[in-house]
Amino acid sequence: MDKILEKVKEYWKMIVLVVCGLIAGGVFYVLTNGQKPTTNLSVENLSSVSRQSSVSKFSEPNEKSVSKIMVDLKGAVTKPNVYQISSDERLVDLIKEAGGFTDQADQKSINLSAKLKDEEVIYVPKIGENSSTENTDSSANSVTSQVSTTTEKININQADLIELQKLTGVGQKKA
Repeated sequence: MDKILEKVKEYWKMIVLVVCGLIAGGVFYVLTNGQKPTTNLSVENLSSVSRQSSVSKFSEPNEKSVSKIMVDLKGAVTKPNVYQISSDERLVDLIKEAGGFTDQADQKSINLSAKLKDEEVIYVPKIGENSSTENTDSSANSVTSQVSTTTEKININQADLIELQKLTGVGQKKA
């Protein structure tokens, strides 16, 4: 017994370090492995666990991927305004938030399932409004076609007075 006490007195620092290491290792093991539920691995358990994990992947939105965006909604809706919504919302959600369509709204011309982007402008046209915008587009096309026929290349070294006056900004005096 005296030999043991002598060895303990001689190596007391080493013994204290080993005991502290064992206690710390035990605490670490309990904290990391004690929280995991134990399940029996069988075909039924594996299929239910895989179904739960696949459902949880899609049902819980990622906090990082969902952010707020600003969308400007105009036209034939009850409350046109700039709305701040989640980036995962669709156009149908935005229109519900805006109080829905008015009686004059042309619902066939918009895609309610469209994903929304930040700084996007959504315009809900009134019934029959598309035909009036096509008329203005065609009149603009006719104006540009007239301009394009008059903008042919002119050689200023060989052009006469009338040809020089066809140039933009050149009048009778400059010609």
